[in-house]
Amino acid sequence: MTDTLTTQCCIAGGGPAGLMLGFLLARAGVDTIVLEKHPDFLRDFRGDTIHPSTLEIMHELGLLEEFLTLPHQKVETLNAYFGSRRLVMADLRSLPVQCGFIAMMPQWDFLNFLAARAKLYPTFRLMMRAKAKHLMRSGDKVTGVDVDTPEGRQRIAADLVIGADGRDSTVRAEAGLVATDFGAPMDVFWFRLPRLPNDPDETAGYFGVGHILVLLNRGDYWQSALVIPKGGADALRARGLDRLRRSIRELAPFLADRVAAIQDWDAVKLLTVTLDRLETWYRDGLLCIGDAAHAMSPIGGVGVNIAVQDAVATANLLWKPLRAGTVTTADLKRVQDRRTFPARVTQRLQLAIQNRIISAALQGGVQMSPPLFLRAMNAVPLLRRIPARLLGLGVRPEHISSPELSRP
Repeated sequence: MTDTLTTQCCIAGGGPAGLMLGFLLARAGVDTIVLEKHPDFLRDFRGDTIHPSTLEIMHELGLLEEFLTLPHQKVETLNAYFGSRRLVMADLRSLPVQCGFIAMMPQWDFLNFLAARAKLYPTFRLMMRAKAKHLMRSGDKVTGVDVDTPEGRQRIAADLVIGADGRDSTVRAEAGLVATDFGAPMDVFWFRLPRLPNDPDETAGYFGVGHILVLLNRGDYWQSALVIPKGGADALRARGLDRLRRSIRELAPFLADRVAAIQDWDAVKLLTVTLDRLETWYRDGLLCIGDAAHAMSPIGGVGVNIAVQDAVATANLLWKPLRAGTVTTADLKRVQDRRTFPARVTQRLQLAIQNRIISAALQGGVQMSPPLFLRAMNAVPLLRRIPARLLGLGVRPEHISSPELSRP
């Protein structure tokens, strides 16, 4: 056992919530350690959608121009196909922000960017290959975390431990925090398909009979998601790759000449969809944010951006008591009170879409007709601003109010 490290805030999880929070706290002069269990951020099939709300945060931090020099694709409208009928679901160009588009960017580029900026501050430390294993306690108060590292077990004492380690959070399990599972009618197969110069530019969803295909334009390839009935992965695998390829051809015929690029099941990753939310996000000395507090459905690709919003709100509310060493459970409750409403509303919208559209498309034996609200938005284009605002900015978007007190 090595000597115990001491910090003001130890964040378990180097995803969007953890790194954004670590950056903001270090910027505000709070001594912060972020733990990431992997050796790098290079993992495929993660959320790659950077919504206008997150781009606005980067603008407020003075980082937007530099951030957008990273390779990305702009998505200004989201579209849906029901058979051959095309409908516009949202037009982001009308949003009152710096960037009226979604930036499609590999998540590892986003995380590397945040980590590089955070490391400029002397109060920030990122520990890679460091997995939070057990919480340290003094009575009922969480006082730190035991960490597995390549050099052995490390103890980190902290005034506050943040669980930002995802939907399978070790921290929330260790704390005994209870989540309500809202259920999901679908799982998702993720894979890549080549994109040719004469392909459509748009990001779109294709609704067929029993399946839904989502295609995200990533420049030279399509990031593809085949939405399948919940628990149906084994049955589809048993039917073979040819059945998978046929489903893709039926949903998006222009891909027929390249489905053979899926050569084995190793190229197809299963995302088990979860939609849940903690009843209480905190214990004395501990707080969960992001997916650790509320796992989002992939509908709308909002998970990354909700996590970033959580991080901004947490930094806004906690930087001062963390610097002063006076964080209380009342402070942690304020974070939950601030962020529960946006999480709840977003999840209710996702549940409504799941139950009224996704379930109908996955269970139906005939081609699904476009829902009434989609037909209305295409008849009255002004109505497209409503889903654009909900998707692009979210519910009660956060803004930076934590200061820059530390200097690079």
